[in-house]
Amino acid sequence: MKGLRAVALAVALAVATAAQAVPRFDEVKVAHAVSDLTLLDRHGVPLQTLRVDPTVRRLPWVPLQDLSPALLQAIVVSEDRRFWEHGGVDWAAAARSAWANLIDTRTRGASTLTMQLAGLIDDGLARPPGGRSAWQKLGQVVVAQRLERGWKKAQILEAYLNAVPFRGELVGIGALSQTLFGKHPSGLDAQEAAIAAALVRGPNAGAERVAERACGVLQAMQQDCRGVATLAAQALLRRGGMPLGEQLAPHFARLALRRDGPAAQRSTLDARLQRLAVQLLRQQLAELQGRNVEDGAVLVLDNASGEVLAWVGAHGDSAAAQVDGVLARRQPGSTLKPFVYGLAFERRLLTPASLLDDTPAEIHTGSGLYLPQNYDRRFKGLVSVRTALGASLNIPAVRVGAMLPPDALHQRLNALGFELKESAGWYGASLALGSADVTLLALANAYRTLANGGLHAPPALPGAERAAPRRVLDAAAAHQVSDILADNNARVRTFGLDSHLRTRGFAAVKTGTSKDLRDNWCVGFTERFTVAVWVGNASGAPMHAVSGISGAAPIWHALVGALHEGRPSRPPATAPGLLRWPVSFAGGEEAPRQEWFLPGTQPAAPIVARRVDAGSGITSPSDG
Repeated sequence: MKGLRAVALAVALAVATAAQAVPRFDEVKVAHAVSDLTLLDRHGVPLQTLRVDPTVRRLPWVPLQDLSPALLQAIVVSEDRRFWEHGGVDWAAAARSAWANLIDTRTRGASTLTMQLAGLIDDGLARPPGGRSAWQKLGQVVVAQRLERGWKKAQILEAYLNAVPFRGELVGIGALSQTLFGKHPSGLDAQEAAIAAALVRGPNAGAERVAERACGVLQAMQQDCRGVATLAAQALLRRGGMPLGEQLAPHFARLALRRDGPAAQRSTLDARLQRLAVQLLRQQLAELQGRNVEDGAVLVLDNASGEVLAWVGAHGDSAAAQVDGVLARRQPGSTLKPFVYGLAFERRLLTPASLLDDTPAEIHTGSGLYLPQNYDRRFKGLVSVRTALGASLNIPAVRVGAMLPPDALHQRLNALGFELKESAGWYGASLALGSADVTLLALANAYRTLANGGLHAPPALPGAERAAPRRVLDAAAAHQVSDILADNNARVRTFGLDSHLRTRGFAAVKTGTSKDLRDNWCVGFTERFTVAVWVGNASGAPMHAVSGISGAAPIWHALVGALHEGRPSRPPATAPGLLRWPVSFAGGEEAPRQEWFLPGTQPAAPIVARRVDAGSGITSPSDG
């Protein structure tokens, strides 16, 4: 009597458990948690897969109509030949299995696909290492029958193939197909499908045993076994931990993908532009291979919205491929000069026609003399501000920086979003030449501020709140700076007339090279886009004879050309209040020309040199 009561209790428990454990098909589908998220571009094109669960490999749910017919046939033939006929339990197979187990030493199972699914979707019915207990098997039977009454056969098969463990960390047909065969489950042929079915029966079996079982499945499907052993051996050599799918934007994916979001998430990136940026960076670094250059980064922003259109954080084959060059801090060199001159224009200290002295300078600092040098170690004598900025001359920039109040440039750079880590006094006069560490993102967005006439707003990054633009630069001064950066004639004394900075339409651009050739940059904007490129070494090692014009500029030039293919960039409208005025130079330093002036700053006579002594004035204590 006690034995009967125990059996009755077990059955009652199994039935009670099963009654609470049968979810709907759509609930199981929604609860399907993927291990790899997919980043899509703005048009829905896949760009990057990012693994977020290191314990299991489970890819997006695959609908039944997207599974190959050969796979469906192989699974049914291997696991449950009467699947389409029974009501969840194959009683005939169960009887045969029980009889075989009585007379044979080999255990033969009779679990149907529906019963197996019950163990996959109900933790209480999951198979423990020592095997299921009697009441768990009873629970499987009850849940399987309830599944058959509440679900369609196609839903049962679909859910099973998306939930069944195959081998090691691989769960679901999507993960198995992509990892072992490098294809979507819709493309599995008969031999691949047979191998998949064999792995359901023996997930940890060796290649020889898997091939033997797969051959049995193929014979049942009336298919040829030739070649299946080689295919099984090759498939099982593949590593499950390798990245799957597209790998075009790993750094942006880490920034953009939400762990609690859907399996596929749309971004602001443009797949065509992202792919081109990756390709151009790879090609340029290959060409610079003999000059000790390993790394680079590329960023493209939309001027109006601040959205990121391309974000290449590193070269995939670099030893520092995991370092995001868009967010890493580096010295920007001469790319900060436009903001030095912009301040001087705002404060009416200079005009684009003012003459500056490009001769050796000695600047007294708290730690000794600072002796700035031009990139080519040569001096140009008296030059206009237009030439000094366009040709990227260092000594005039330092002299202009010395004309500004001690903290003015430091405050302006922080207002532009550079978030400098040290005080103005810590950088000293070298701040005008880019001695501070900044990110490519901050630098690109500062140039975007110039493109927008001095209105600054943070870039539109994933998850960040959109902020209303605020005026940081005077509109007229921003226009003067932009006009100089777009003037190919102003660059000629350093870069010549035909360089990678020259474009078909309007583009304002600046290069920069840090001390000892550790970093070089090319940043500029067109009517609609801001493009920023960094080339160097993540390790900080110096390059060999590589400057901004030879390292980063070719990538910048190619991207700008692609962005405006068929639609040349147009120059911006003139800022309110600016005057176009003829100028000439008393000493004949430069040819007469038309120049932009703020009202009241235009010259009434030919311009005479204004020498600026960068070493004069009180250096210590600082103002305030």
